Amino acid sequence: MDEAGGAGEAGAQRPVAVIDVDGVVADVRHRLGFLRQRPGDWNAFFAAATADPPLPQGVDLVLGLAADHDVIWLTGRPERSRADTERWLTAHGLPIGMLRMRPDDDHRSARVFKRAELRRLGRTRQVAVVVDDDPAVVTLLQDDGWPVVHADWLPYEDTLKNAQEIEGRT
Repeated sequence: MDEAGGAGEAGAQRPVAVIDVDGVVADVRHRLGFLRQRPGDWNAFFAAATADPPLPQGVDLVLGLAADHDVIWLTGRPERSRADTERWLTAHGLPIGMLRMRPDDDHRSARVFKRAELRRLGRTRQVAVVVDDDPAVVTLLQDDGWPVVHADWLPYEDTLKNAQEIEGRT
């Protein structure tokens, strides 16, 4: 098994599909109210993630990619929500693979955090596709030359923009 859980012939690795969680496979809309208040209630926001409905378009895309790619999840969710995130992925029939999460004390913008993680991953793996819903992340990664699919099946809300770009929390 390689670092993403994929087996290869004679050491060959399958290409990697790097997938965001929130807004791609998980519908976060029911918990955005926790971020609309000031200050935002981050603990409640992440605790409520266990009740996220799956987004069928994202789930279908990931399951299709998993047939010939190793799936690596790259999320701005904090490390402290790892167990909940893994249980949610499993409950919805999604491959766990590798789960890269933001360190609990890391408040960089989502685009800066994800760019750094993708560069690190790209040193050892062939990244075939990145799927993300955040327009700022999509633009930055495309400008860097990564093959990006914009997950636009859920309207992107300013509440998430503030959380991801200004507060560096998800």
